[in-house]
Amino acid sequence: MSIKDELEKIVGKENVSDLRDDLLQYAQDLSLLPAGMANIVVQPESSEQVSAVVKWANENNVPVVPVSSKVHFHGSTIPKQGGIVMDLGKMNKIIEIDVFDRRIRIEPGVTWGQLAPELDKQGMRMVMPLCPHKDRSVLTDYLEREVPTNTVYEYNEPMQGFEVVWPNGDIFRGGSASVHGYPQSKAHGSNPSGPGLDFYRLVQGAQGTMGALTWSNLKIEHKPQIDKVLFAPITDLARGQEFLYRILPRRIGEEVLLLNNVDLATILADKWPDDFAALRKALPPWTLVVVICGLVRRPEEKIAYEEKFLNGVMKNEFKDIALTDNLPGFPGIGKKLLPLLRNPWPKEVYWKNQWKGASQSLFFICKPKATPAYVKTVQAVAVKYGYKPEDLGVYVQPIEHNRACQLEFTFFYNPADASEKANIANLYKEAAAALINEGAYFTRPYGVLAPMMYERAGSYTSLLKRVKKIFDPNNIMNPGNLCF
Repeated sequence: MSIKDELEKIVGKENVSDLRDDLLQYAQDLSLLPAGMANIVVQPESSEQVSAVVKWANENNVPVVPVSSKVHFHGSTIPKQGGIVMDLGKMNKIIEIDVFDRRIRIEPGVTWGQLAPELDKQGMRMVMPLCPHKDRSVLTDYLEREVPTNTVYEYNEPMQGFEVVWPNGDIFRGGSASVHGYPQSKAHGSNPSGPGLDFYRLVQGAQGTMGALTWSNLKIEHKPQIDKVLFAPITDLARGQEFLYRILPRRIGEEVLLLNNVDLATILADKWPDDFAALRKALPPWTLVVVICGLVRRPEEKIAYEEKFLNGVMKNEFKDIALTDNLPGFPGIGKKLLPLLRNPWPKEVYWKNQWKGASQSLFFICKPKATPAYVKTVQAVAVKYGYKPEDLGVYVQPIEHNRACQLEFTFFYNPADASEKANIANLYKEAAAALINEGAYFTRPYGVLAPMMYERAGSYTSLLKRVKKIFDPNNIMNPGNLCF
């Protein structure tokens, strides 16, 4: 009996395909990594079917690549060794919205475009990364540890209990979901991590090499009662970081981020290319965005406290920084930007791909005070490859009240120009190597970054291999990717 026949018995004929056109949909993504073709694609519709597919693949030593999103940026779901693409897109139920405990339970196929309006009906919202693609899986973003725009510590780890299928086909529940009788046994206000050891960090960042999630609990938050979007034009990045060091440890602001003129123009432009060119020219080198808001309890007092503190800091310590409710020369910018920060990207073309058709982003974690030096490093490498430094998109996302930050560089390019695409690939790799040499910490090393990081961490790499051997002794889950 063929692989197709075996899989059809598990998920049904309508959920299995080996047609070339179907397989090509999974062969490449929006990254610069080379294509790879699977042998067959299956679309399970339940945890039991996922378990049966993985168990069959494990018994027959057939690779399985879990996919739960229509949109991928990093090459982590490109089949490296053929086998089965297990598309979880049909598992797209919003199982539960628990307003009382500020929690949702969703399947992996639920997208940002699907979830955001449903939460809005309940007066709730997700704390999300910057302008996520509307067709991207919510769980994929949080499994890949995308950094939210909100700097408040409580939102840094949105994942809670979950259900995962291990590489041997066993169904396992972690966190509060491991309690007998869940969800009926769940008590309001219970510890979201549940009893004993939780495994969410094992599956996070593992790129589908340790197991396949079939649902997860995620934190949600009430929509603010009051919002004020504040802007400060910044010419000196180091000075801007000093200001953030001063205000963020005092829990000032919800969404807080720094965008250079290229990235902000790319987000705000409506008519291309005229709007983009005009905005890019007129915007300051950097724009600091700070959203202060009042939630459910005493919102006016919270806003008043934060405004009083900010005004005092600017008056007494940072007279050169003017954080106001409008960016000079750009009336109404707050009303336009806030919905973009609180919702998935609304347009068909993703914001990073509007300018030249494609982009490649390089991101890592660092100390906020080190960001100016890293910007200079990447600019120098860009010049070497004929890429104008002023064409770089740069985004600084503070993390946990500015304990650290994610620094992201975006290289824009024309995907139809093979030589330009190859040049960006080389620039990307050399810039990454230079940054690593200067201490940049790539917590999410995709593609070519993985060996560059792992060769510097021998003991850690050895430990990862041992863990992978325990959970996946036959190495069937997304072989050739991170976690080996």
